[in-house]
Amino acid sequence: MKVLITGAAGFIGGFLVKHCIEAGSSVLGIDIREPEVGFASASFEQCDVRDFARLSELFSTFRPKCVFHLAAQSYPTVSLTSPLETMDTNAGGTISLFECLRRSELMPIVVVACSSAEYGPVAAEDLPVHEEHALRPLHPYGVSKVAQDLLAAQYFSNYSVPAIRIRIFKTSGPGKIGDVCSDLAKRAVEIKMGIRPPIMEVGNLTTKRTIVDVRDLVSALWLSVQHCESGGVYNVGGENVYSVQELIETIRALSMLDFEVEQRPELMRACEEAVVAGDNSKFRSCCEWTPKISITTTLRDILDWWKTRLAGAMPSVSTQEAV
Repeated sequence: MKVLITGAAGFIGGFLVKHCIEAGSSVLGIDIREPEVGFASASFEQCDVRDFARLSELFSTFRPKCVFHLAAQSYPTVSLTSPLETMDTNAGGTISLFECLRRSELMPIVVVACSSAEYGPVAAEDLPVHEEHALRPLHPYGVSKVAQDLLAAQYFSNYSVPAIRIRIFKTSGPGKIGDVCSDLAKRAVEIKMGIRPPIMEVGNLTTKRTIVDVRDLVSALWLSVQHCESGGVYNVGGENVYSVQELIETIRALSMLDFEVEQRPELMRACEEAVVAGDNSKFRSCCEWTPKISITTTLRDILDWWKTRLAGAMPSVSTQEAV
């Protein structure tokens, strides 16, 4: 099967490329930036999804049977300072993609990476949140993902484009940069290496999230193509809820470190949901999927990834002695 992946150079995209290749697919990845790691047997083209002419050319040439639409400005904090760019990339890019398909009369299955951020704050009695719950996003990123979500639904209803909407909950794993698991693991490794003092600087300790490993997530995305209903919307995320404090204690045990935890005002977010947890039962019932990788394994792999990355950035012993 021919598979096209937008946002292929991103965190989830890189793992999805590998998964699709291993499943026997011919893969074309596109992104605005070159991937850090080569795609081996996959093809790659540098392309902004908002570039309608270039995107149309790639669709016409490659003619995919399946599209995974991951391209997005994916950081809520960035969206607060760059709302125009966020909306243009996420909503505008999605329109560009669907218009390419509509005008070319190609009808691949399109899996759109939506987000748990669409729900916004959810009352305790409504957790874990179901797909039918009202969408009340807290920030421009969440609004942009609602736009992607509803655009996919609209193109299915009006033009019969077989779109599947996957509302992805907190995802982490080795190679992730800029989320709580990665940030905490990086600080722990830096403490271990003597780069920073034995103080774990944190923001809010009480926020809680389900966390799914990226390798479980890409397995779910692949299964969605085979089993989910076109036009449907599905939550996909972890099964267990963890507070930031619990993540810190797991990292402390894995790294065998003794450090103090210090809350810093600049790390506190002005707007974020207290608890984010989704009901996966709809997706599980059609795909027979369940997360297999534990949070301990995920955090251990993130720690190992940071050890390798930071060690590579450190000057050699001989260089330090020469200075």
